[in-house]
Amino acid sequence: MFVAFDDTDSKEWMCTTFLATEIIDALRDLDLIGLPRLVRLNPAVPWKTRGNAALCLRFGHGRGQATSVGEIRGTPYFCYPREEGEVDPQTILGRCSALIERWSQVLEDASPGLVVSSNRPSQRFYWRAVREIVAKDEVDRELHRIGAHTFTMSGGRGVIGATAAMAWRPMDHTYEVITYRAKERWGQPRTITDDSIQEMDRCHPTTFNNFDITANHRAIAPHTPCPVLFGIRGDDPYDLAPAMQQISSEPIDRWVTFLSNQGTDDHIIKRWRELVPDRSYEVEATVASEATTLVGGHVVLRTLIRGEKPLDMTFYEPSKSFREVARGLRPGDKIRALGELRAEPRTLNVEKVEVLSLAPARKKTSNPFCPDCGKSMQSLGRQAGYRCRRCGRRAGEDQATYAVETRTIAPGWYEPPVCARRHLSKPLKRVGLEGRSITL
Repeated sequence: MFVAFDDTDSKEWMCTTFLATEIIDALRDLDLIGLPRLVRLNPAVPWKTRGNAALCLRFGHGRGQATSVGEIRGTPYFCYPREEGEVDPQTILGRCSALIERWSQVLEDASPGLVVSSNRPSQRFYWRAVREIVAKDEVDRELHRIGAHTFTMSGGRGVIGATAAMAWRPMDHTYEVITYRAKERWGQPRTITDDSIQEMDRCHPTTFNNFDITANHRAIAPHTPCPVLFGIRGDDPYDLAPAMQQISSEPIDRWVTFLSNQGTDDHIIKRWRELVPDRSYEVEATVASEATTLVGGHVVLRTLIRGEKPLDMTFYEPSKSFREVARGLRPGDKIRALGELRAEPRTLNVEKVEVLSLAPARKKTSNPFCPDCGKSMQSLGRQAGYRCRRCGRRAGEDQATYAVETRTIAPGWYEPPVCARRHLSKPLKRVGLEGRSITL
């Protein structure tokens, strides 16, 4: 029996993954079948909270070799590879809906949805929900088709994410162990030592996105007053508990290991006819002009895509050193960029970029000199030529003095520092590992 839910938290409070631990604990008379699933959906959805995650758990009477999945207030929990027998969906619905009512932040615009079903939705609902925006009535029809049982509050928009999480059949996957704080500590500053995070990062190379050395920033801990203490992501589920134990922190109240689509680039649309806002794309382009820096530090790069159509690409200030990639590009350079398309202003928010080739580039060393007056001529603006201040004689751009420019970048992949990476964005250290993660 699958149990999936979404949209129970707010931008500042609670966490849908914490609710998963409450459900696991409440259904302890049943067994977990497989790992709990943490499924991130389209990061461009306008009404998302923080990470836009939905959860799916599978319960039954377990058979086979048990695998440790976590611990809740001192009680260990396990999952099993297969199940037998039947489970009453109405009983599960009733017990889980009570927890949804208790924990959901409906007063802060949460719109919870709970789905309980022995049948799974078509996997196309996952691929659409991770890349597009899905209407609730489409999901309702699919849930009716598979005979699912549902519970909703405040409009029940969460059934969309719940259905998508239940529909996920991984092509690529990673894992995350998430630790949680004792309730009396919620809202207080977290006690975690940065030295232990950096040491864990060095000792466990199968993990990723742990600590940003350049910004001295811990990436494993949230900054909101939610129940999460920290989370460690990686490709080896057996490496996560030892990595967790290496972190020096306040006491851990509970922890759970999740199977996830984080770090997979599942949200990226690679084949497209037109670019639609609120979706994420892979785009090949030619640089049209040098990057400009806006007030606030954002860097905008003008490019040309199919049919010489202009497309701005933005490297945002929080990405720090990643902006230097844009500043190092020159007209004629070929790039492949991955990112989210924003509607207004219309721009691709770049998540990572591959420099495919560099065009010959030259740098102006001096303006032309007037042949009559012998004085340096004045520039009339970008690509507008030059004019002598004294006699008015004009000269073209090609009459300036140029030298071959030494480039600051080379062909290859570039990504933001750890502190600026998105949940779904595949870190470069995972490129080539698609589908090779250990499967539980």
